[in-house]
Amino acid sequence: MVVIHFLENKSIVLSQLRSTIPSVDEPIKIKGKKGKVVDIKKIDERVIHVYVEFEKVVVKNQPAAKEVKNKKR
Repeated sequence: MVVIHFLENKSIVLSQLRSTIPSVDEPIKIKGKKGKVVDIKKIDERVIHVYVEFEKVVVKNQPAAKEVKNKKR
């Protein structure tokens, strides 16, 4: 069992105690975000840093408030 720290841009996203280590370019899903393992660094016998790159989320445009409301007569 090893402690795995998942990092994105030098900030820890998730820490887990796991028996298996993810491999480079493996697809991964953390907290509902899809991503890909970029790099793996072994810090200690039991501590491993896994660098992850998440996909960018595209936000759809909301309709304008003026168009939604009905005009009073």
